Amino acid sequence: MITRFWHGITKSADAEIYRDYVLNTGIIGLTSTKGNIGAQIWQKTEKDFTHIWVVSLWDNYTSIKAFAGDDIEKARYYEEDKKYLLELEPNVQHYDAWDFRPAV
Repeated sequence: MITRFWHGITKSADAEIYRDYVLNTGIIGLTSTKGNIGAQIWQKTEKDFTHIWVVSLWDNYTSIKAFAGDDIEKARYYEEDKKYLLELEPNVQHYDAWDFRPAV
């Protein structure tokens, strides 16, 4: 399994609106791509700024290409991202991941 991390920073006053925007663009794009196992939004507010991470799980790198294109390290942005984000970070990060669940 592969975990893909994207990070952005927005003004805290815009965080809720931007999170909803991400749900309706990036999260839908991720979770509707074959090979996506799931996605989450992580958020941390630090005074006037809010960090937002989109964390997605994938079955393999080929599936990520179906979402991100051939250069999977390049961040994918939507039309209004620049309206909310303080900068457009150029890259995402990928990590090999293992899922461990408690015994039932």
